[in-house]
Amino acid sequence: MSNLHSIESLLIGKAYRSRSIEGIIEDAEPRDNVYYVDADAYAVRVRPTNGRRDEWRTLAVARD
Repeated sequence: MSNLHSIESLLIGKAYRSRSIEGIIEDAEPRDNVYYVDADAYAVRVRPTNGRRDEWRTLAVARD
């Protein structure tokens, strides 16, 4: 029997890096008002490694 995980639970705790911020994903939730072709949008709260305040970003998760 396989384990069933939500996308949110798989994102939380993972490293996040972009041009403007680097840190750990602390929270994730689906974004229904953002559309990507063949992908789902998620709002993620990132805790920066440099100690600044948390910031929200949108990322795309590909659909199979």
